Amino acid sequence: MDIVVFGAGSLGSLVGGLLAREHAVTLVGRDPHVAAVRESGLRVSGEYDFTVAPEATTDGTDLDADLAVVTVKAFDTEDAAETLATGRIDAVLSLQNGMGNEETLARPLDCPVLAGTATYGAVRREPGAVECTGRGEVVLGPREGGTSETADGAGRALAAAGIETTVADDMPRRLWEKLAVNAGINATTALARVENGALLDGPAREVAGDAARETARVARAEGVELGESEAVRAVERVAEATAANTSSMRQDVQAGRRTEVEAINGYVFSCARERGVSVPVNRTLTKLLRAWERERPQD
Repeated sequence: MDIVVFGAGSLGSLVGGLLAREHAVTLVGRDPHVAAVRESGLRVSGEYDFTVAPEATTDGTDLDADLAVVTVKAFDTEDAAETLATGRIDAVLSLQNGMGNEETLARPLDCPVLAGTATYGAVRREPGAVECTGRGEVVLGPREGGTSETADGAGRALAAAGIETTVADDMPRRLWEKLAVNAGINATTALARVENGALLDGPAREVAGDAARETARVARAEGVELGESEAVRAVERVAEATAANTSSMRQDVQAGRRTEVEAINGYVFSCARERGVSVPVNRTLTKLLRAWERERPQD
């Protein structure tokens, strides 16, 4: 299968590297990472140990692919969609953080857009290399729920490359559960400057749990059944499995980069206002990170 991975950051490079063991893969990213992959291939270390030689480019226009896997930051989704629309793409799978990405991708694209979640841990430590810090699972399916041949085909392609894959018929609920996990873990670890395992006990645990509970309440207001205890257990499960990991939002704060808070805690806060649901923890986390972003050095 011809597969484009649009967004060769940490997760995109790992997924692209795994896929390249079985499929013809093109990574779309930025230099110097793209230049290093072109010159010496992509080195995957940590839980894996191999090198592959996918195509790599900084120009994502006019590409042909059976499947495009989108892994860019949520605030770059619109640009990614418009760029992919210049090519001939049969299907798109979003493996991004936050909510609303699938709808943004679908607007300019004349192909099915699948929703997905990924729990693989990845860190891109240097150009041309990515470390898998924890094996996980990709769950994917139609963004509106139900089943489709497109989702089944994408699932088979990922599984053939050795990626633990589940094709699900309840993606709306799974996306909200993932949002609860990200709302609890990402902003809390970014602001407290702690690893994910710090959320299993101590003062940060309560903050993360409350953010997840609030997200579950908003999900139910939006018509998606997600229990508060279920959301908290999901946070605890992911925090335990990734205890030594640095969350993507904490990585962004450490590097002085813009975060995805608007698509995570900010999305919860925005939906809550529309539905009349009180979410004081997500509101506070959102405003604190907005304040940090306002004062950070601009790119």
